[in-house]
Amino acid sequence: INTVPNVVENYMQEFAKLTGRKYNLFDYVGDPQAEHIIIAMGSACETIEETLPKLNGKFGLIKVRLYRPFSATHLLKAIPNTTKTITVLDRTKENGAVGDPLYLDIAAVVRNKTIIAGRYGLSSKEFTPDMVATIYNNAITTEPKMHFTIGIHDDVSQTSLPVKPCPELHLKGGCRFYGLGSDGTVGANKNSCAIIGDNTNLYSQAYFVYDSKKSGGTTISHLRFSEKPIHAPYLVTHPDFVACHNQTFLTKFDMLSGIIQGGTFLLNTTYTADEIDNILPNHIKRTLRDNNIKFYIINAYKIAKELGLGVRINTIMQSAFFKLVNLIDFDEIKNLMKICAEKSYSKKGPAVVAMNHQAIDSADTALQKIDVNTLTISEENCDFKAKTMIQTINCLQGDTLPVSAFTPDGSAPTATTQYEKRDIATSLPCWIPENCIQCNRCALVCPHATIRPVLTNKPTPTDFTTIKALGVPGYDGYQYRLQISPHDCTGCGACAKVCPSKNKALVMKSFDQVHEDENYKFSLTLPEIKIDSKNVKLSQFNRPLFEFSGACAGCGETPYIKLLTQLYGDKLVIANATGCSSIYGGSSPSCPYAKNNAGHGPAWANSLFEDNAEFGFGLRKALNIQGATDKIVWVIGGDGWAYDIGFGGLDHVLASQENINILVLDTEVYSNTGGQASKATPKGAVAKFASGGKQTDKKNLGAMMMQYPNVYVAQIAMGANMEHTLKVLKEATAHNGPSLVIAMATCINQGIDMSNGMGIMADAVKCGYTTLYHRDPKNGEIVIDSPAPTGNIDEFKNNQTRFRKK
Repeated sequence: INTVPNVVENYMQEFAKLTGRKYNLFDYVGDPQAEHIIIAMGSACETIEETLPKLNGKFGLIKVRLYRPFSATHLLKAIPNTTKTITVLDRTKENGAVGDPLYLDIAAVVRNKTIIAGRYGLSSKEFTPDMVATIYNNAITTEPKMHFTIGIHDDVSQTSLPVKPCPELHLKGGCRFYGLGSDGTVGANKNSCAIIGDNTNLYSQAYFVYDSKKSGGTTISHLRFSEKPIHAPYLVTHPDFVACHNQTFLTKFDMLSGIIQGGTFLLNTTYTADEIDNILPNHIKRTLRDNNIKFYIINAYKIAKELGLGVRINTIMQSAFFKLVNLIDFDEIKNLMKICAEKSYSKKGPAVVAMNHQAIDSADTALQKIDVNTLTISEENCDFKAKTMIQTINCLQGDTLPVSAFTPDGSAPTATTQYEKRDIATSLPCWIPENCIQCNRCALVCPHATIRPVLTNKPTPTDFTTIKALGVPGYDGYQYRLQISPHDCTGCGACAKVCPSKNKALVMKSFDQVHEDENYKFSLTLPEIKIDSKNVKLSQFNRPLFEFSGACAGCGETPYIKLLTQLYGDKLVIANATGCSSIYGGSSPSCPYAKNNAGHGPAWANSLFEDNAEFGFGLRKALNIQGATDKIVWVIGGDGWAYDIGFGGLDHVLASQENINILVLDTEVYSNTGGQASKATPKGAVAKFASGGKQTDKKNLGAMMMQYPNVYVAQIAMGANMEHTLKVLKEATAHNGPSLVIAMATCINQGIDMSNGMGIMADAVKCGYTTLYHRDPKNGEIVIDSPAPTGNIDEFKNNQTRFRKK
């Protein structure tokens, strides 16, 4: 092994002859007579090297190219003789060790130098030019901090170095875009970088920051364009240009933080130039005026709607961006954008291409400039502040939290999604009381528990319209109302689609036409209702203890979980496999599992793909030992877990005699990781890793598990038969033994209209694509619960992109 360094060095020299790019085992850059150097490896080296020329001092950097085996000889040759201090940066934390790996190697090799140990990038923290300057400044002080952390505010063990912002050290020409997941912002920005990089002499760079909220989550795009190669592996903190693609973000994020003097701000808004002063927060106005920002507005939603693009505003905003930044001639960039649009949308037909061409042309006339000096600013409330830890994280400022903000045991509160109030819906359901038949189907299918039936016999506010409650045993004389939580709704429209009333009792209206804030607040003051869930209608009066999750708008999975919490409340113990259901089920600080008025709720924990069934099995065993046999254990996960990676464990648990229940949320793809094919993917469906259509049939998981005579097995599809779904979940829970329920769940990866997920489930059963059934071990009979197919299965498939792609 001792010969490896020389072998690697020889090949590096051969590589240099072939490519002109020279590498050594340890590369030195900086002042030849440097007194203070940093030794690091990885992406930090790019940031340090880019920052060095902008610093005043005898500084240098050694980039480690070969770490193992470690060559002491080559390292010592790379260190300047003038070096006094060496700061070694490790991107790891070895708890209990004297130091971290690279530091220990350097300390073992180097003599007669001061060796400082630094940690950076922990918890995915940024590593910026400001931090580089701070590290060198620490080295030149008379009493440097010998073991430090940078990028984290460690106010507990006091190891962190305070970082002073240095905008002058950052690369110029950055752009920042705040978008909504699935509105096309990220795709448009990728295209922008490709257009500039492929068709001009400019270099382009893009980083994309997503949260875990699936479609409807916040996306932040960081773009850079430069005449020189870009070496900046960090986000844009001092942008020249900022775009806000959703006006609700104005009060949520400090999106203009760091914007340079004379920069540009573009806002997509439904408000007019005359109204804009009334809706802008004071901290935004102050930043705009104090920094002499060029401020433009555009109503991209109006343009997109008129063109038939729905909420896809990406092409419009992309065109507006190019119009304002003036990187190259606007007419030229429009032509390039149209070529790109043709490539992207040609498969959808000439009409869609034409719509996007019109969208590209819209920026010329739709942009309006606002004079920032005309904005009225209240001297109060000009700072952007978050009051709580949860608010701080939801405001995208979690990196500012000190170590002391976190609990020593790592615990986190539940029921926190109620504080998010994401306001992502462009349209909201509006209840029409006189048309309502009080079936509560809308509440059942609502993926985010934002529609809830209310019963009350108390005086109500004037605007809190109610009608006489019908068909609710024990609640004679009560009034009924359907109440929406407007700031939590995702606007998917599933509730309106599923309403069976001849004249719809729910209609979708523009979000600015629905005013339900006070009504929703009042509804929370009403006593909780607890009713025996004999049918779907009655089940929905029970408070859902799974609410406002970060799942996609129209998600087909979450209504099943929500229903379980309404049926079993605080008796429910959930073992959740990694996947979509774990991401929207417990991404800090958002926990949708809620508590009743007594402070009790479901117990939830996440395990891995491969062992979630065993994990739930262990929970059941532990509860048995504790005597908590009244607790109901449900093991929940997607088809990627149940059919593939975790199948062995699932089979093992179902082969046991334990009273444990398994719910498979079957979207027929690995939903969480982008729609890859699983063994649940049907034959012919296109997915990642099955681009030509899956070649084999879907695995028949239910039939396989029926080989065990003591297992309750069922297949359900909520949109096809809601009462059947309720009946199966109750029977599976009541069965004293293992149960398996396979739930058909619609998913955005299927290429469908997500507002019609329940209708698609109904069509799936009608045409025979999916069959509803159950097999109860009490009698051993397999009962087919769906009628004989009458629909056209080819027609059903042709309405889903996954079956049309070639």
